[in-house]
Amino acid sequence: MNKVVSNAHEAIQPIESGSTIMLGGFGLNGIPENCIAALVQKGINQLTCISNNAGVDDFGLGLLLKKKQIKKMISSYVGENAEFERQLLHGELEVDLIPQGTLATRIQMAAMGIPAFYTPAGFGTEVAFGKEVRYFNNKPYLMELALHADFAIVKAWKGDTMGNLVFRKTTRNFSTSMAKAGNITIAEVEHLVQPGEIDPDDVHVAGIYVHKIFQGANYEKRIEKRTVKIVNK
Repeated sequence: MNKVVSNAHEAIQPIESGSTIMLGGFGLNGIPENCIAALVQKGINQLTCISNNAGVDDFGLGLLLKKKQIKKMISSYVGENAEFERQLLHGELEVDLIPQGTLATRIQMAAMGIPAFYTPAGFGTEVAFGKEVRYFNNKPYLMELALHADFAIVKAWKGDTMGNLVFRKTTRNFSTSMAKAGNITIAEVEHLVQPGEIDPDDVHVAGIYVHKIFQGANYEKRIEKRTVKIVNK
């Protein structure tokens, strides 16, 4: 199977309005910038987006929010996006806030083919509403379901034409699991190489999980919040 496509627009061609999409990265680190820009240009809407964060107002998923292309956000940290807050408070956006560890594990369970698991996180809070509770060693646990998606879009540092991927540092936090939890996985990479150029010991996601891959361009790699001085208050 030839997995290489020429650009982001070709890669996202199968994605339609109403799709559920996982988008990798951690904060603004390692997000699939090219594919997000292509989704904005394509103009599809009613999307359900699963991501660690919701971007910022003018970058990342914030670009899709600004165009009102997202119907529902499933994420764990959304504190840097004013447009997200505005849409939420005005009833324009459905939001499912999930503890970060629970979100990561729900995606990981989908990747592993495990339908559900138990966690103590969220017991006694609104997170527990409507969920099954079981006790293990006299401690309460919530049952959480695995989280799947129609499409998973990730950005890797390096990949080969067979789809084997290498991520750098914190970009592995969600992307490696998301790449295995989507029905169709799209990978954009900074460096696209030939098979054999990546040491098998360095592969974080095997090519069997990846359906489309392309070399991205013009990465901004935005820093979400830069601290240059600590001010005593």
